[in-house]
Amino acid sequence: MNDRIKILKTELLSDNWYTLNKVTYNYQKKDGQWETHSREAYDRGNGATILLYNTKNKKVILTNQFRLPTYVNGNPTGMLIESFAGLLDKDNAQDCIRKETEEETGYKVSKVKKIFESYMSPGSVTEIVYFFVAEYDKEMKVSQGGGLAEEQENIEVIELDFDKAFNMIYTGEIKDGKTIMLLQYAKIHNLIT
Repeated sequence: MNDRIKILKTELLSDNWYTLNKVTYNYQKKDGQWETHSREAYDRGNGATILLYNTKNKKVILTNQFRLPTYVNGNPTGMLIESFAGLLDKDNAQDCIRKETEEETGYKVSKVKKIFESYMSPGSVTEIVYFFVAEYDKEMKVSQGGGLAEEQENIEVIELDFDKAFNMIYTGEIKDGKTIMLLQYAKIHNLIT
């Protein structure tokens, strides 16, 4: 652990959906002086996300779903086009993303490739997201997808030409950070040529 950080107090503010804590700590600056900070940290667990791509048809699979935080922050419909994802729960990242892929898209993938991991909002959220890519084809389709009713998921599965999806970053139709990162990875690494 970091000797320049001393946790003084952790207060639970909410455990309604996930956990929101207020943490008070001492932080030693580079000049040796100590200061006391108080910050809130939202802990929702770690997650995984994936981009399914088809090299032959030059297509990708994304989802479209309502996201309340975007709606209350100016997204007029609240709908967001994004790569699908899920929380790890008790699974490792690879098992989680295989399960989420099948639940949300209806595609059963076995070979997934981890490409990196990232803190997505480190100023306030503890979550690390594990990023994956995998090829898909129509033979892998085992169900309609759309998510789980018991999790109140209403997910529209969309298949897009890769070039169209990539350009949607610049038209503002895709604003989700994880999706932008995955599409840029696919472009940089010529996954779909």
